[in-house]
Amino acid sequence: MTSSSHPSRAASGSEAAPSTPAPSKAATVLRVTGGNFMEMFDFFLFGFYATQISKAFFPSGNEFASLMLTFMTFGAGFLMRPLGAVLLGAYVDRVGRRKGLIVTLALMAVGTLLIACVPGYATIGLAAPLLVLTGRLLQGFSAGVELGGVSVYLAEMATPGRKGFYVSWQSASQQVAIIVAAALGYWLNVTFMPQEIADFYWRVPFFVGCLIVPVLFIIRRSLQETEEFKARKHRPSTREIFRSILSNGGLVIAGMMMVSMTTVSFYLITVYTPTFGKSVLHLSTTDALAVTLCVALSNFFWLPVMGALSDRVGRKPLLVAFTVLTILTAYPALKWLVASPDFTRMLEVELWLSFLYASYNGAMVVALTEVMPVDVRTVGFSLAYSLATAVFGGFTPAVATGLIEWSGDKAAPGWWMTAAAGCGLLATLRLYRRGAAR
Repeated sequence: MTSSSHPSRAASGSEAAPSTPAPSKAATVLRVTGGNFMEMFDFFLFGFYATQISKAFFPSGNEFASLMLTFMTFGAGFLMRPLGAVLLGAYVDRVGRRKGLIVTLALMAVGTLLIACVPGYATIGLAAPLLVLTGRLLQGFSAGVELGGVSVYLAEMATPGRKGFYVSWQSASQQVAIIVAAALGYWLNVTFMPQEIADFYWRVPFFVGCLIVPVLFIIRRSLQETEEFKARKHRPSTREIFRSILSNGGLVIAGMMMVSMTTVSFYLITVYTPTFGKSVLHLSTTDALAVTLCVALSNFFWLPVMGALSDRVGRKPLLVAFTVLTILTAYPALKWLVASPDFTRMLEVELWLSFLYASYNGAMVVALTEVMPVDVRTVGFSLAYSLATAVFGGFTPAVATGLIEWSGDKAAPGWWMTAAAGCGLLATLRLYRRGAAR
């Protein structure tokens, strides 16, 4: 690993791009995070409408089997992320951040259109689940580099000493997507009967996503290339990029372990929450939506706050503190919830888990951009992130569903979050083993 990737140098902000006027910075953040919003909007919709999707595309006499098939399809998209991270990430590091982000948005749009428009199993048979799976694979392939591309872009355009704050808006934009998706779900729930939603109207939010794409495409085309990328005298070839990634395989694996805490926590408290509230705790759809909305608002608040705090106190203190807190409290909190489930308890527990997730993630994402060698920053970040999502986060709804079914313990998802936090703690200590954090 090159010296530029060392946490101590990166943390100092020495690689930040030259400062530009504040309004221009704000507008740039909005432009670059628009596609990120779209990615999470689609992913959240798939998780929230898992029950309806399972009945439309994966009919079975066993409700558990149908739901598991749906969540496995949801998770299959994440298996494409490492491939997208390597191929699209190398493209972004070679030709530039702007062009790469436009390509990822186009691929995401095709996947979304497929899921929105494919007829159900009753109409076209096995072609229905196969086409939905194709849509998920396309979404996963593009998402493999979307988060990395956005995070690296934000890190390179940030003002000196404020990388944590700027990069945190990558994750914050995802929370806006959840708020919009939850609001649409609430409107559908109060406007139509459950059977009407199951028959057709669950597709409406996906159609809305399709309508948003052209606007996002126009906005993203107006992005300028980062000054840091333009200033480089050497643009590595694809072969050089792959060689560098192979030589830094240990760094990528450590980064993957660090991301595991983020990705498991995020999908547990957002995508899986509606299903957990309705199917496991037997709360109303309205209650589950309200909790999800509050979680997104909580995330949106804490992410930039903790990103900014990491600029002041360093990345390592936050990463260590919140992995330890998660290990100590994740399962006990869920155990307390399932002992006497109601709306208030679910809200309190989910907000606590939201605080743990957002506080850790506010420092983690920017730390990951800092530890990667500069010439392969996008592909290295994207590969570590996508591997973590494929191995841990993407299958969190399926793992949580399976753990509850097999153990009979409704709080069992807490053990999955605890294990992910343990991975994050070990990776943090490994990456900062020389005490390089500020």
